[in-house]
Amino acid sequence: MDTKILIIDDDSKLRGLISEYLSSYGFSVNSHDSGKGVLPAIEKYSPDLVLLDYMLPVKDGIEVLREIRGSYGLPVIMLTARGDETDRIVGLELGADDYIAKPFNTRELLARIKAVLRRYNPENGEAAGESKHKITVEALTLDPATMTIEYNEIHEELSKTEFRIMEALIKNPNTVLSRDTIMNIAKGRDSIAFERSIDVHISKLRTKLEKICGDKLKIKTVWGTGYMFTS
Repeated sequence: MDTKILIIDDDSKLRGLISEYLSSYGFSVNSHDSGKGVLPAIEKYSPDLVLLDYMLPVKDGIEVLREIRGSYGLPVIMLTARGDETDRIVGLELGADDYIAKPFNTRELLARIKAVLRRYNPENGEAAGESKHKITVEALTLDPATMTIEYNEIHEELSKTEFRIMEALIKNPNTVLSRDTIMNIAKGRDSIAFERSIDVHISKLRTKLEKICGDKLKIKTVWGTGYMFTS
């Protein structure tokens, strides 16, 4: 079956261009022109990936992304004409899988789509290569089935990206991992390392670790290099 892409963008010319280009590579493409009615469109077309514009009529892309993430786990690539790094970070924090600025080269868009799709297992929708078993270090347990981190029966829920970052760190205790390395592990080998996005995810993980185990286990910053999980 063809891989299905849903384009959500109010620019009809751009929708047509992307649709024609992706169709030539065997993708089945549908489109939607506003931030209204996105969830019914997803239900109707059952896409494997969504291309979501940031600037949409009725609801902006961030609001739409929140709606998608509240109901679906499918991959989302944000499209934007805005160059504000804050917008990019917010989108990634809310669960966007990648971010590409307009105007973009269609070959780059295709490469990004393929990279994101490779990170997802088409059989069950889970990220490819994600752990299936619990990981325990120093009484701290990561559970992929529930996407939680637990210490002495106290647990916190993690986002998919937080889980993969924590997994990378916990599997390499007392070892410094660069931001690029962490992003490659967490988001896939072909992703771009958004440095400040990593910092935001690390900050959230530190807060959750502190809630469940105080200062017994830490994520240490190694300035100019990256991060290290220590006990």
